Amino acid sequence: MGIKETLGYIHSVKWQGSKPGLERTKELLKKLGNPEKKLKFVHVAGTNGKGSTSAFIASVLKSAGYKTGLYISPYIECFNERIQVNGEFITDDDLERLTDEIKPVADKMVDSPTEFEIITAIAMKYYLNKSCDIVVLEVGMGGRLDSTNVIETPELAVITLIGYDHVKELGPTIFDIAREKAGIIKHGGDVVIYDGNQTVEEVFDRIARERNAKLHKVNLSRITNQIFSLQNIKMNFDPYGEIQLPLVGTYQPNNAVLAVTGLEVLREKGYNISDDAIKTGLASVSWPGRFEVLGQNPVFVIDGAHNPQCMEATAASLRQHFAGDDENEKLKVIFIVAVMADKDVDAMIGYIAPIAKAFITVAPDNPRSMKSQELAEKLKDFGVPVIDCGQVKAGVIKALEMADVSDIICALGTLYFLNDVKVSYGEKHHK
Repeated sequence: MGIKETLGYIHSVKWQGSKPGLERTKELLKKLGNPEKKLKFVHVAGTNGKGSTSAFIASVLKSAGYKTGLYISPYIECFNERIQVNGEFITDDDLERLTDEIKPVADKMVDSPTEFEIITAIAMKYYLNKSCDIVVLEVGMGGRLDSTNVIETPELAVITLIGYDHVKELGPTIFDIAREKAGIIKHGGDVVIYDGNQTVEEVFDRIARERNAKLHKVNLSRITNQIFSLQNIKMNFDPYGEIQLPLVGTYQPNNAVLAVTGLEVLREKGYNISDDAIKTGLASVSWPGRFEVLGQNPVFVIDGAHNPQCMEATAASLRQHFAGDDENEKLKVIFIVAVMADKDVDAMIGYIAPIAKAFITVAPDNPRSMKSQELAEKLKDFGVPVIDCGQVKAGVIKALEMADVSDIICALGTLYFLNDVKVSYGEKHHK
């Protein structure tokens, strides 16, 4: 198959209606020779920050000289982003070849594997073929029943901030969600967490004890003197001195500390990770779509804020970067918003409405997205002007037409429309 046919096949396999569980992934990987059993992993779960944390860990491991795989979802610009080795995306040729190899095996299974399960199998084969020293494996959703959880005890498990998301699949309470995320804690393993929620910590403590796993908790007081700009974040990080991060969301220092704490556990286990590798890896990480500044005059920011906690963090970043020193100065932002249909819009928008000058609603080309007209009706309750633009490109054009050079435009709500925003901004801004 060519790349168009390959991606067509992968995306044609739907997860809706499939029974949750690991059986299909296990069966598929077994038929492929269990490539996952020949690899080493850092397994990363959590509600918010798991992508950035995975990127930090992978970048440092690469700087330390390890051939490092990175498995992420979703992608921003192209599907190949999901499967990387040392920052290089899987090629179309490799993706085609591996899909050709896996398709007949998957097609013969009585209980057909889902799209994510097929992608996971492709990734495992690819990382083995590339002789990866270690793979940073981001959970797709949840943890316990996520197809990545077929792996045996990883070198390290990392659980990022826990919050309310995917409650239909994971459960309605923080306890339920934490229990699902804690499913990646394996017998005899090491797990790093930083969540300060008492209920969450009790869940992690109990499951770690049951599985004879060692729990490591992050000390955020190790970072001081944070200086924020639109180019980078500088901070002092005990004992490494000054650290620079190219990711400028105000939540990124916490993700970096979580990542480094995990890397220090790996170092204790014999991995050769120098202080210079940590500093270089953090400073050179690339992670698009997370409080990414596309341009100035007006400032144009994109952020994949897809749940209430993310929205709260984005609002904090906007205030940190743009509110100014004058307490009476009112920050007002033109928001381009798109969300998936299952999201709690009221809880999400409540965090950004106080700093909104206007809302522009759009809908990405995704069957799970909320219609822009429906979203617009929901946003009218917040007492801020709302413009329904329908398509993403029209929303970007409208925002740029409305904005003065001193204004701030922020596109947020789902990762699934950020590439369309970037393309539309590039087309409009560079004419």
